[in-house]
Amino acid sequence: MSTVEADFLRDPAALGKVAVLFGGRSAEREVSIMSGTGVLAALRSRGVDAHAFDPAERALDDLRREGFSRAFIALHGRYGEDGTVQGALELLGIPYTGSGVMASAIGMDKVYTKRIWMTHGLPTPAFALAHGVAEVADAAARFGLPMAVKPSREGSTIGFTKMVSADQAQAAFEIARRHDDDVLCEEFVDGRELTIAVIGTGSTAHALPVIEIVAPAGNYDYQNKYFRDDTRYVCPAELPEALAGEIAELSLRAYLAIGCEGWGRVDVILRRSDERPFLLEVNTSPGMTGHSLVPMAARAVGMSYEELCLRILASASLKIGGRR
Repeated sequence: MSTVEADFLRDPAALGKVAVLFGGRSAEREVSIMSGTGVLAALRSRGVDAHAFDPAERALDDLRREGFSRAFIALHGRYGEDGTVQGALELLGIPYTGSGVMASAIGMDKVYTKRIWMTHGLPTPAFALAHGVAEVADAAARFGLPMAVKPSREGSTIGFTKMVSADQAQAAFEIARRHDDDVLCEEFVDGRELTIAVIGTGSTAHALPVIEIVAPAGNYDYQNKYFRDDTRYVCPAELPEALAGEIAELSLRAYLAIGCEGWGRVDVILRRSDERPFLLEVNTSPGMTGHSLVPMAARAVGMSYEELCLRILASASLKIGGRR
């Protein structure tokens, strides 16, 4: 943590007028509203002059016109997590939370994320990019079934199909294609679902405790993520200490390889047959709802939801135009 961030934690009012950006136009609008509502209340409880701001309902230029000094991005998905709003805030000169334009854009695109990880020698399931049903069928023949089929640039398992038979190729492709022209076909790794929150930038970045997600029937879909109470979360995950450390280090390397800053979350699958971890994706603007995982990991190290929100806000910066 920098000296400036530490000063803000001691005097939250010095953060100035803060916009909490949530809502937006993506398929994850509903979840973003839940995240932003929680963040807004948390910041206000710590004495921050925080205000709700929905980019779907207001022009971003209002941020400059109304004197906002920084922005907490609680947007998820397109137009909030993909580098677009980050670029607008750079142009407006308003420091913001999380990763910059390039890392946000890459993190939102699962195909490019995996390509970068592969160049760094980081393990990720084999994949193919499909623009037609025949390519989905070809990928299934190569990788075997089951196979994961999903939009390359969506989150919260929106548009996801676990393809278990060859005759699902058409439906799986069409479901994913509704959300993105690029359809990702990914080798399905049978294993334990893990997620690792990372806080910080560069040499200050560090992983929080590993969380294991145990969803009903192994199906961690949109409903089980945000609206069901029978999904179990084990934090810290019940793993040998050395393996937990290996997964945390892998996740930190994955985060830094993409160029992430401020905070984020890396999803990992631990293959059941040999306990080998594989990277699935990185989230540069993770959920902050009552069911969300970054706050859960923070609580495991004694950090309250309110303190977590304040720390993330204190790290807000401009990445292109110079930090302030």
